[in-house]
Amino acid sequence: MKSADIRRKFVDYFKTPPRSHQEVPSSSLVPADDPTLLFTNAGMVQFKRVFQGLERRDSKRAVTCQKCVRAGGKHNDLEQVGHTARHHTFFEMLGNFSFGDYFKKEAIEFAWEWVTGKEWLGIAPERVFVTVHHSDDEARKLWRQVTGIADERIFGLSDKDNFWQMGDTGPCGPCSEILVDIREKGEGSGTPGLADFERLSEAGRFLEIWNLVFMQFDQSADGKRSPLPAPSVDTGAGLERITSLMQGVATDYDTDIFQPIIAQAVEVIGKPYDRGPAGAPFRVLADHARAVAFLLADGVYPSNEGRGYVLRRILRRGVRHAWLLGRREPTLAPLIKTVSALMGSVYPDLAQKEQHIERVTRAEEDRFLETIEGGLGRLEELKGSSVISGEDAFKLYDTYGFPIDLTQMIAGERGQTVDVEGFETALGHQRRRSRSARQLSAAQRVVEKMGDWVNLKPKGHQKWVGYDTTKAETHPIAFRQQGDQLELVLEENPFYAESGGQVSDTGVVKGDGWELTVEDVQKVDGKSAVVGTFGESFEPTPATAQVNEARRRNIERNHTATHLVHAALRKILGAHVRQAGSVVAPERLRFDFSHHGPIADDQLGAIEAEVNAHIWENLPIATREMAYKEAVAAGAMALFGEKYGDRVRVVDVQGVSLELCGGTHVPSTGHIALFRFTHETGAAAGVRRIEALTGPAAYRYGLELERRLDEAAGLLKAQPEHLVRRIESMLDENKKLEKRVGELLRGGSGTGDGGSVERIGDVDLHVGESDLEDRTQIGELMDGFRSKHKRAISVLFTKGGRPGIHVAVTDDLIAQGLKAGDIVNAIATTAGGKGGGRPHFASAGVGDAALMAATRAQTPSIVKGLIKP
Repeated sequence: MKSADIRRKFVDYFKTPPRSHQEVPSSSLVPADDPTLLFTNAGMVQFKRVFQGLERRDSKRAVTCQKCVRAGGKHNDLEQVGHTARHHTFFEMLGNFSFGDYFKKEAIEFAWEWVTGKEWLGIAPERVFVTVHHSDDEARKLWRQVTGIADERIFGLSDKDNFWQMGDTGPCGPCSEILVDIREKGEGSGTPGLADFERLSEAGRFLEIWNLVFMQFDQSADGKRSPLPAPSVDTGAGLERITSLMQGVATDYDTDIFQPIIAQAVEVIGKPYDRGPAGAPFRVLADHARAVAFLLADGVYPSNEGRGYVLRRILRRGVRHAWLLGRREPTLAPLIKTVSALMGSVYPDLAQKEQHIERVTRAEEDRFLETIEGGLGRLEELKGSSVISGEDAFKLYDTYGFPIDLTQMIAGERGQTVDVEGFETALGHQRRRSRSARQLSAAQRVVEKMGDWVNLKPKGHQKWVGYDTTKAETHPIAFRQQGDQLELVLEENPFYAESGGQVSDTGVVKGDGWELTVEDVQKVDGKSAVVGTFGESFEPTPATAQVNEARRRNIERNHTATHLVHAALRKILGAHVRQAGSVVAPERLRFDFSHHGPIADDQLGAIEAEVNAHIWENLPIATREMAYKEAVAAGAMALFGEKYGDRVRVVDVQGVSLELCGGTHVPSTGHIALFRFTHETGAAAGVRRIEALTGPAAYRYGLELERRLDEAAGLLKAQPEHLVRRIESMLDENKKLEKRVGELLRGGSGTGDGGSVERIGDVDLHVGESDLEDRTQIGELMDGFRSKHKRAISVLFTKGGRPGIHVAVTDDLIAQGLKAGDIVNAIATTAGGKGGGRPHFASAGVGDAALMAATRAQTPSIVKGLIKP
């Protein structure tokens, strides 16, 4: 039975009346409402809020085939992959769910029918064994009554094996596992006792294929379990395990799920696959190709943090296993097409994003291949030590890109251990150094300043009013004056302090007899202090605080535009796009985001058009504070690894963007007026950067482009609307002239100044000078020389901005072993230069132009020394 048939049969069984489950598509591998969870690792993750009573669904019954990854955090199978029969980073979990509808009896009945029914899996009932929680007499009784299975084939196990809970508190309950006897002849038969059953299960001779979880209790913080008012069912059956069972093979890797990928790996690498321990690298590659493809399809991007770091670890582990097989080129990338061909019909995103997935995978592999040899060489140097120090492990990570678990794996293969604690310490030092570097100016201002704060209102509290107004009547509650610089903490503060990429406000604070021009706003002990130059002694009085309103409005335009451009990038480039940094200033915006490779001009144009379309729709922008969990559940963008408080501020551009953000924004998108891209470049590996203008700045940018266009049109004596046609005509004319010049050069004598000809044996040496600088034209000149001469060498010295030496050798001399590259290098050495090329034509640069005359004079003797008698 094919894996695709098993997947379809499971869903069909539960959809069919009277079971009537609603088919629910697999959720993303990135949990939508739980940024604390690395990846979706079970079928119930997308229903977590339903089980907790926080969300209701249209149907009380559901069936899914869920994509899962276990490669980080609590559930991490990464190190076992390839070395065992069943461990995988990516797998599919079949599941049926009841949300307060049916319970144990129906769950057991459904499971038994699907496993043993001839229309479904058709497994012989006598091969089926069951486990229950040792205290769950009800489940044991139901198994006997519903299925007729003998009591001695039902084993009661402890909490460790047969009790499930969502967390320390919340829904929980006993579970029941279905196992199939896969013992071979000679390994025994019949029903084992409990001890033998546990031993044989551990050895894989009883294969667990399905786990039925009966959620019937609510566990409180003190450990007490109370009955749930509406007990539910959550089941999980591993597709890969069931497939290996139905195809009668020893491991999951022998099934039609993995074998085509392994076959492709064999073709790419050029070595046969060994089903034993020596074949582990092939199995790792097959597994990791699936994980990489699905993670990239779901928007995860290789990075050094969070989910992206797990993906990078998987990729680099794959590169290392390919390296063990002798492969020195990207290997996972060629396997992506096979994964897509196998699974693209079930998961369309995989096929739609195939090119993106292949491109990112190849780039990441190329990047690690540049450093892996150096890292492995360093590990070779450390072989003599039983422990790899934390410092060495960190160097392998920082310099050669070796994730710590890769270092541990290689060390383990050699009988070494790694000082992980020392590695974490070194990593922590690096992160603190990075933070210190980023915060240096702030640290200097806050820590290194002399002078004490004067608290005018020791119990005063600052209130931020900048979301609602740019002007406030206020009182200084503290100040610090050092030299000609004054810092004020205002009770009612409308000035924004730099945060989240948005720059600080500027403006004026006026009191009775004093005025401070605000040049900066700094964070001091959780409050915002306005900072400016103040050359006299400060006497505090009530004051009026006024933000530079025109500047603030431009900042707001640019900040809202970053939200629009983020949404447009994700829509047009794909959901893998994630913000990686930003600068929101009054005159421009900059936005860094995860994406591999430059953005095509047509895509950039489409993104700009998308942003402007939303601007001209004049969409309202709503901001509100809400509970963090509520915001994420509503779909607000939350960055993995960022720390958020219990309450967050959400900025909602109606129907376009929903983001957690503490910055200031325009009231509606129409206030932005206009959006124009100015630059698109790379910012770091896997990170692109766009820069753009909005509002008045975008308008001025357009005017400047128009002025330059008019200027260019004037120079070319054409109307602006005819400029393209004029340039095309000139380029066409230039091509004709170049062609004519080439013909003239090829018909020339081989030197530009007439030069000199010297006979060396039976070889003619032509030495001359030319004003030509274009290497193509020089090449054409030399081709003309070669076509007109036999047994001849031309040495041409060129002047201009970049002096050079060029040598041409006729074919009859090449046949005797004379090469232009050898000659040009020998001559150029006397002028401090070097070069190279092909046997018939080579060029060299000149280190010191002042030596050109002397070099030319020495040329005949140098060439004579190279010509064999």
